[in-house]
Amino acid sequence: MRPLLRLALPLLVPALAACSPVQSALHPTGAEAERINTLFWVMTIGGGVILLLVCVLTAIALLGSPALRQRLAGETIVKGLGIVFPVIVLSVLLLYGFLVLRAGAAPEEEEGGLRVAITGEMWWWRVSYTDAEGNAVESANEFHLPVGVPVTLELRSADVVHSFWAPNLAGKLDMIPGRTNTMTVIANEPGITRGQCAEFCGGAHAFMSFHVVAHPPEEFDAWLAAEAGPAVEPTGENLARGQQLFLANGCGGCHAVRGTEADGVIGPDLTHVGARHSLAAATLPNTAEAFAQFIVNNQHIKPENRMPAYGIFSEAELADLAAYLESLV
Repeated sequence: MRPLLRLALPLLVPALAACSPVQSALHPTGAEAERINTLFWVMTIGGGVILLLVCVLTAIALLGSPALRQRLAGETIVKGLGIVFPVIVLSVLLLYGFLVLRAGAAPEEEEGGLRVAITGEMWWWRVSYTDAEGNAVESANEFHLPVGVPVTLELRSADVVHSFWAPNLAGKLDMIPGRTNTMTVIANEPGITRGQCAEFCGGAHAFMSFHVVAHPPEEFDAWLAAEAGPAVEPTGENLARGQQLFLANGCGGCHAVRGTEADGVIGPDLTHVGARHSLAAATLPNTAEAFAQFIVNNQHIKPENRMPAYGIFSEAELADLAAYLESLV
């Protein structure tokens, strides 16, 4: 029994993980995801009924009386169940799928509404918000949106093919170099879910996740206003030392911290990194310990990422630097 359990465990773990509501198309929190979920259950139940029918007919063919078996082998049954029935069922399901998913319908965009540009990079997400006044706010590895409001996503890639997939919110859409694909999403309820790059894009593909945070509209407006502001000033000696270490050791060449001399655009914007729900595209928790761990050992945590490992800091310096980054809320 135990050898069978060991063989089955690798198959059971992904199946059980798929049941988690945090990242699951079976727990829709968005308008498009709800339509996809409806279509899934209709097709699954319909497929189950057809499978049951096939099993019954197979049992009759193997175990039924000669009269039943002779009738089952008749030309009418073969043509009806082998040709006519599949054509009708598949045609109905195709049309139903078009209706449920609103194929060809115009996206529910609001004039002057929120637009969010999400760029897939190896292996993180650049997220830039543009509000109704045309103001741009850049963040990373999290996608925030107001509940009940259509949000237009402009999906791009800076390097290779990625795929944006937030299963609780909507379907997946590829991000192709040199092309901008758009989709409109609507969150139906507040909460935090996860998404994932759904197209293999290289070594750290499995560590290219993100959080989706749906706010009530007023709370989203407050969040976006805070996100647009500069970084908080360090309030203690250790945080001031951490900021100095950040600026003096080239971190600002790749990362931006608005309100300081750091204005790099190669890596994620860190202006409010301490307020995010994770680090390194949902690879680590957002703690000072995780900051320190990633600074020193990032190539082991996220292989082939573009940040070099920094082994130049003493323990005290590393603690101050990590504390400074954690304070950027």
